[in-house]
Amino acid sequence: MKRALTTQNLFDIKHDVFELEGIWKKAMGEPERHGSWMIWGREKNGKTWFALLLAQMLSGILKVHYISAEEGTGKAFVDSLRRARINPFNEQIQWQRYESIETLYVRLKKRGAPKIVVIDNITVYTKELNNGKYEKLLKDFPDVLFIFLAHEEKGEPYTASAKLVKKLSKLIFYVEGLTVSVSGRVEGCKLTIDEERAALIYGQKTMNAI
Repeated sequence: MKRALTTQNLFDIKHDVFELEGIWKKAMGEPERHGSWMIWGREKNGKTWFALLLAQMLSGILKVHYISAEEGTGKAFVDSLRRARINPFNEQIQWQRYESIETLYVRLKKRGAPKIVVIDNITVYTKELNNGKYEKLLKDFPDVLFIFLAHEEKGEPYTASAKLVKKLSKLIFYVEGLTVSVSGRVEGCKLTIDEERAALIYGQKTMNAI
């Protein structure tokens, strides 16, 4: 039996958090570098766009592995990278078309493996992440942050796996008409994606996301 902790014990624990800046910090605070986040919303409303901006920002802190499982890595996806002004010389982001969760396990066990994984879109992984497999993924890689994208259907994330991810995620980003509502274990706020400048707007303040 493990010893119970006192309040002071809890206060003394040092948490591994992202030290963000600017609008990102205002929107997200200091989130921990593990667990799961979710980006969800209806199709063609800017989910991937926001995910790319988020991945670009986080790659300045940790290596990011972005799995474009639904769209692949063809011309349409490359065009999205250009519109989001992703830095072509940024080697801290790896791009991958669909790969199985089994293959992802192998990748994450390697030396120098990425510590952030973006899965776009969880719909493709319905069978691979059901029946406790999502929770097992988080348990097996306790120092990795997983960011899942999901479609919306009838006001909820599409598929049972997506609903569970939303329930357990520490940060949730709902994207609608290029407006991002941030919720979860934070105060909550709204950001707007500026298409022309590939930037985010918080209130009257604009921040380049590149």
